[in-house]
Amino acid sequence: MQEQGKIMQINRRYEPLSRDNAVAEKIARPSISYWKDVWRRFKKNKLALFGVITISLLAIMAIFGSVISGHNYYSNDLMSANKPPSAQHWFGTDQLGRDVFSRVWFGARISLFIGLAAAIIDLIIGVLLGSAAGYFGGKVDEVIMRIADILYGVPYLLVVILLLVVLPQGLHTIILAMTITGWVNMARIVRGEVLRLRSEEYVMAAQTLGASRFRILFRHLVPNTLGPILVTLTLTIPSAIFTEAFLSYIGLGVPAPLASWGTMSNEGLPAMESYPWQLFIPSFFICITMLAFNSIGDGLRDALDPKERK
Repeated sequence: MQEQGKIMQINRRYEPLSRDNAVAEKIARPSISYWKDVWRRFKKNKLALFGVITISLLAIMAIFGSVISGHNYYSNDLMSANKPPSAQHWFGTDQLGRDVFSRVWFGARISLFIGLAAAIIDLIIGVLLGSAAGYFGGKVDEVIMRIADILYGVPYLLVVILLLVVLPQGLHTIILAMTITGWVNMARIVRGEVLRLRSEEYVMAAQTLGASRFRILFRHLVPNTLGPILVTLTLTIPSAIFTEAFLSYIGLGVPAPLASWGTMSNEGLPAMESYPWQLFIPSFFICITMLAFNSIGDGLRDALDPKERK
């Protein structure tokens, strides 16, 4: 009897559990891709979604803002100078009677273009040099990293200001000045990721199968560094926008009659006490744009962090 009781107890341990249909359905769901999982995690970050929506709205207004207002960004009307915000001029006018609303959205085109262009050029140069340094190593790595160290040791803004003093003013000059040293951070990040990945088994397998270095580098290594690259890119854009605003603020920005948020802030500073909207409105858009891009970057970092992935 005792032996039969022990056998019954053992059998109970191996009895199948009752099926939970909800849990079973969740387990049976098809697996999702890496980037779909990243997007799922990214959407949970409300601040990051706020950033995406904000940047989208700013881009739309940069395209259609002047059409909505019915004014252009350059026409002077001294009889309407320094008018406060009203139904005719939604953001008021400046000291030359120009419509601030139209100038803000034209300035958005300039500021966003400079930020995006500088960041994309930094991306291209940084990825090419950083991946080459990390993969080939040796003298290639030493030469590229020594150049990066020298440029990294020179104050970024000092280099940009000196170049703008020497070269003629213009959008292309500003972008060139920013990218002379701006690629260094991207190159360092990509190099570190490639150094970490080049000893992985799939890279060794590709080498064994006779894949070319170019194929290994740009088919296997660089795509697997997209996470840090995207995060760095989204954080580089607001930095470039702020740099352009600072340069315009000190008189080294885009030449007249073009407008950027930085030039508008520079023009509005002397009138801050009497006509504060001329300074505060463009400054507000600089701040909200930087906050939006930084929020997107933080959201991407959290979504791509392997420690947080389930």
